[in-house]
Amino acid sequence: MGGAVRVAGGVVAAALGVTGVLHAVWTVTPWPLRTPEEFADAVVGTGDGVPPAAACVAVAGMLGTAAYLVGAEAGVLPKVGPERVRRAGVRTVAGVMLARGLGGPVLFGRVSERSERFRRLNVRYYSPLCVALGAGAAAVGWRGSSATNC
Repeated sequence: MGGAVRVAGGVVAAALGVTGVLHAVWTVTPWPLRTPEEFADAVVGTGDGVPPAAACVAVAGMLGTAAYLVGAEAGVLPKVGPERVRRAGVRTVAGVMLARGLGGPVLFGRVSERSERFRRLNVRYYSPLCVALGAGAAAVGWRGSSATNC
């Protein structure tokens, strides 16, 4: 595998892993924000505070799995399981992240019922980050393969 793809995969895996840890932290605190209400405004855009712990744990688990899949496929983590399954997982991660990144401004745009702060942060940070992570995962998931080699 090319060095650039390996580096990109390592960076994407690390970013997904850190984001997963942050979601796990949110099961008990709105950190780095001060209050649940501030969290709801900036991170969720609606509601009264931090989402239910079960939701945070579920997202943390999915992000941790995504981090492992990208890292393993990039060759920076040990590989477990069939390559075909890992590769399909990485491609799924890429698709989900790209969909969130590209669709975020549309779904949470001006006519959305989300808070103004959330919409601003979404356009400036959340959606671009998702596009970058999706593009990096795509580079890992489709490197050196043909469209028929799923």
